[in-house]
Amino acid sequence: MTQKPIRLTVNGSIHDVAAAPQTPLLYVLRNDLALNGPKYGCGLGECGTCTVLIDGAAARACVIPISGCEGRNIVTLEGLGTRDKPDAVQQAFIDEQAAQCGYCLSGMIMTAKALLAINPHPTEREAMAALRYNLCRCGTHVEILRAVMRASGQLAGAAD
Repeated sequence: MTQKPIRLTVNGSIHDVAAAPQTPLLYVLRNDLALNGPKYGCGLGECGTCTVLIDGAAARACVIPISGCEGRNIVTLEGLGTRDKPDAVQQAFIDEQAAQCGYCLSGMIMTAKALLAINPHPTEREAMAALRYNLCRCGTHVEILRAVMRASGQLAGAAD
């Protein structure tokens, strides 16, 4: 029996994916579409390294089946900006040097992007609450928080 391909819109491009409907979105993004921004961390949706945007909301790609993504707009880290023209959130993370090992970075950036889309000027408390389920083993939480505040335009020298 041949499965009907599942049509996904990822970073503005349409992809017909031949995979079982229950396949986690993360596997398709990394293995089939070669998008390595979202990382495999816990596989349980608890650490945040696999975070992507689905219709603008932060979502854990390791626990979302591709069947639930058909007809929705998926954005990964690669879809935010380019090396030459990074997204404002990406640039803020660069400016604040908000990474040590970088494994959590994609998830942190995507979660921050989702937060700033619904709350362009969060308080530090609101930013901390939004990021509370994104884990960073290296302890760069202070720099990450500064990056979110910079991206929101609330720090001196912040991006426009």
